[in-house]
Amino acid sequence: MPSPPISLRSLDLHPSTRIPHGSITCFSMALLLQHALHLFFLLVPLRHHRTAAVQIATEFVYPNFTASSINYIEKDNIFLTSPSSIFSATLSSDAPQSPFIFSILHTPTSTVVWSANLGSPAPYTSVLSLSPAGLSISLSNGSLLWFTPPLPRPIAALRLLDSGNLLLLDDVNNSLWQSFEHPTDTLLSSQRLPVGASLSTSTGDYHLLVTADDAVLLWVNQQYWRLSADPRSIKYHHEPTSFMAANDSGLYLISATGRASYGLKLPNANHQFMRLESGGQFRFLDYSGNRSGLAEELLVPISACDLPLSCRALEVCTLQRKGITCNCPVSFAGSTAGGCVPADSSALASISNCAMEPAYRSLGNGVEYFANKFLKPSSSGGNLSSCQTLCSRNCSCLGFFYKNSSRSCFLVNNQIGSLLGSRNQEVFDSSEGYVKITALSQLGSSRSPNLIPILLTSIVVFLALLIAGIYWRRRKRMSGYRTSPKFVTLKLWASPTRDSIFTGDGFVSGDPDEICILDLPTRFTYAELIAATNNFRTKIGAGGFAEVFKGDLPDKTSVAVKRINGGASGIQGKKKEFLTEIAVIGSIHHVNLVRLRGFCAEGGHRLLVYDFMNRGSLDRSLFVPEAPLLEWDKRMNIAIGVARGLAYLHSGCDRKVIHCDIKPENILLHSSGSVKISDFGMAKLMSTDQSGLFTTMRGTRGYLAPEWLTNTAISDKTDVYSYGLVLLEIIRGRKNWSMVAEGWSIGSTGVGDIRYFPMIALEMHEKGRYLDLADRRLEGRVREEEVGKVVRVALCCLHEDPVRRPTMNEVAAMLDGTIAVEQPRPEGLGFLRVYGRGFLFSGESGKIKSSSSRSCSVFSQYLSSQEVSGPR
Repeated sequence: MPSPPISLRSLDLHPSTRIPHGSITCFSMALLLQHALHLFFLLVPLRHHRTAAVQIATEFVYPNFTASSINYIEKDNIFLTSPSSIFSATLSSDAPQSPFIFSILHTPTSTVVWSANLGSPAPYTSVLSLSPAGLSISLSNGSLLWFTPPLPRPIAALRLLDSGNLLLLDDVNNSLWQSFEHPTDTLLSSQRLPVGASLSTSTGDYHLLVTADDAVLLWVNQQYWRLSADPRSIKYHHEPTSFMAANDSGLYLISATGRASYGLKLPNANHQFMRLESGGQFRFLDYSGNRSGLAEELLVPISACDLPLSCRALEVCTLQRKGITCNCPVSFAGSTAGGCVPADSSALASISNCAMEPAYRSLGNGVEYFANKFLKPSSSGGNLSSCQTLCSRNCSCLGFFYKNSSRSCFLVNNQIGSLLGSRNQEVFDSSEGYVKITALSQLGSSRSPNLIPILLTSIVVFLALLIAGIYWRRRKRMSGYRTSPKFVTLKLWASPTRDSIFTGDGFVSGDPDEICILDLPTRFTYAELIAATNNFRTKIGAGGFAEVFKGDLPDKTSVAVKRINGGASGIQGKKKEFLTEIAVIGSIHHVNLVRLRGFCAEGGHRLLVYDFMNRGSLDRSLFVPEAPLLEWDKRMNIAIGVARGLAYLHSGCDRKVIHCDIKPENILLHSSGSVKISDFGMAKLMSTDQSGLFTTMRGTRGYLAPEWLTNTAISDKTDVYSYGLVLLEIIRGRKNWSMVAEGWSIGSTGVGDIRYFPMIALEMHEKGRYLDLADRRLEGRVREEEVGKVVRVALCCLHEDPVRRPTMNEVAAMLDGTIAVEQPRPEGLGFLRVYGRGFLFSGESGKIKSSSSRSCSVFSQYLSSQEVSGPR
C-alpha cells in the first residue's frame, strides 16, 4: 500500500530559473533613476509624496535597492510581485505615516503569509535596503531594526516566487537565504517545516513544534495538542519524521525516505496555508479569491475548551451546545485584572515570591487541567502530601493535580491557564487540583489554615491504608495494593496457573491474576455501584460472561456498569477476561474507543464502569426493524470511526492490541454521532516481535478469520478480516448469514431461502452491480460509486491470506479518501464461494447441514466454532 499522495517535487525549495543576466545592464540606468527619485522624496515636503510614481518590480530586485513606506505609498507599499502576481512583497502598515512590517502578502486577499519584523514594527521613516551583504531594515538614526544573518557569498538578487518563497541568490542562482526556512506564524502549502523548527505567534506564547515523532502545540512549554492524538489523524509508518508539509489531500509528517508517518486529511482539496493564530488555534485556511476574506477549512484543537486560555486564568471552561461558559471554581472570585483569585484575602503565589512559605487552595471537584492529558506525571506512587511538598520545593510550580487512583502527581509550572469542566474530561480520570497561594495576613507564618484539609486528607488516607494492610495480611488468600514508584499492583485472585499476558506499561506475569498498571482508573466499591445502578435495575445488554446495566454516578454522569458473572467457561475464564479488559482499556485513550472510568474488585464481585452510549450497539440500529434507519453518510462515519479505533489499537499503542471480537454488538453509538469500540475481554496484547500464535480460539461465530482454523499466526490482520465482514453488514443492513429470502440465487445449488452475503458481494463486484448490494431501505439515497468503493474495501479485508489484507490505517485512509482504494484479488477470495455454497441452514433447529462432504470437515469447524463472546 503506497503512502498518501504527497508530491515531494512540489515541495522543492530551490529555484531552477536563472536570473536574466542580460537585464542587469539595462537595469543599471533604472537603478540610478530610482536613487535619484529616492533622494527627491527625502527632500520634497511630505504633502507632495502622493504625486510620485514608483515602479513595482516583478520577481527580481537587485542590490543597492531601497524602499520605504513613504515612496511606495501609492502602490499600497508593494515594491515586488511574484511572476504571476500571486504574492507581493510589501511594507505593510495600518495607515499612512504609521509603523510598517516587511511582509509577504497573498495579493488577491491581502493576507500576510510571512513577516520579517512581526513583533517590532518599524517607524514609517525607516528604510528597507538590499545590499550585497544582505537585506535589512534601518531606522532613521542608522541603527538596524532587522537584518538577515551573515551570508557566505555576496548577494546578486532578491527573488519572489509564485510559491510565496522569498530568496536571496548569489551570482550563479544558488539560494543563500529564504523566507521558507525562517517561518513566522504561517505555513504555505509548498513549504516544509523541518524537525526542530516551529511556528510562533508574534507574542511568542504559542508554538507549533515539529519533533522526530510528532507535531505538537505548546503554550509557555505546556502541551495542549499533538497530531498523533488528534482523532482525525491517521498513522501510516513507523519512521522518524524529517519534516512536516502539506499537499492537496492534507497535512503530513514525512520521513527522510519520503513516506508519511502521520497524516491529517483536510475536508477539501483547495487549502493554501496554515496559520497559528494569536489565541493558540492552528487553522487550515483556503484563499477566497477576493478581498472579502478567507474560508476556514479545519481547526485544531477540535474542542474550544482544549485551548490553554479558552477562558481566563483559573476559570473553568465548560462546553455547551452553543459555545462555552466560563466560571470561577468554588471559593474563587473574578478579578478586576482578569481571571480568578481566592475569594478571601489570600493572593495567588507567583515565581517572584518563592521565598514565602506557600499554602494551597483547593479548586473543588469536577475540574481538570488542559495539559494533564499530554503530561507525564512528575511523580508516581506517593500521596497527596508528597505531591504538595514536590510543588513547594519548586519555585516555578504554581499548582498541582493529584490522581488518587494512580497516585500520580502533575505540577503546573511557570503559568496557569484555564481549567476544564467535568463535561470535557473524555480522556481524564478524576483528580484533585490545588493552586499555590500566599495568605496576606500571615506573610511570616510557616503554615496556612488552608493546609489543614490537605493534612487531614493525608492522615485519613494513611490510616485507611494501614488498616487495609493489616486486614489483608490476615487473609492470606488475597492481597491488596502494593505500590512502587511506577506501578499500582492488583492481586485479584490466587491461582497456580502460569500464562503471561503483556500490557502497555504494565504486565500480568507469573501469577496470571497479578496485574500492574500505570495510571489505574478509579476504583469503586460494590456498594457505590449498587447505588449507581439502583440495585442493577436497568439491564441494557448481556453476553456469555457479563451483564451490562445503566447507572448514574453522584455527579449525574451516566455510565454503563458491566458485571462479570458465571458462565459455561468457568471462573478461570472470567478472571482472565476481567484482567485483560482492565489492562487494555485502562491504559489507552482514543475518541473511538469506549473509556473505562473505573472498576470494582471487591470479594467475588468484578465490575467495570464505562461511559454510557445512549444509542446502544450498532446491531440494534442495523438489524432491528423498528430502529431509526441509518442513512449512508452516518454508516460511513461509523465505518471510518471503527477503522480509526482499530488502527490506534494496532499501531498507536506502546504494544499492539488485537481486539479479537469485532462485531456490531461491540460497536457502540451515541446520539452526538460518536462511535466507540467496546468489549476488550477477548483482546490479545502483543509486542512487535511476537508471532501471535494463540492456543485458544477467540471471537464470535460468523466473524472469525480463516487463520483461526489453520494454525496460522494470529495478527492484527485477524481484526481486519472481522472488520470486513462488519463493513458488509453496514452496507446491506442485514446479517451476512440470513434466512430471509431476497431473491438471491446462490450458485448452482438452487437454494433461494438462504444467502451468504460476502459471496454475493464478490459476485456483484465481478459484475459491477454495486447498487444492488446497498440496503434497500435507503431507496436510492446513495450513489453506486460510493457503494462500490466500500464494497472493494470490504473485499480487500476478506482476502484469505492475511498478508494481502490492508492495515486498518490503510482501510481508514481508503474510506475517507486519503488514498486510492485497492482492487480486491479474485484468487484470494474464492473461499467465500465455498462458504456460501457449502452449507444449508435449518430454520427450525439452527443446526448446520453439509451439502459437501469434502468441505464439512473444515468449514463446519469454522461455522460452528465456539462463541466465546457475546453482546456487551
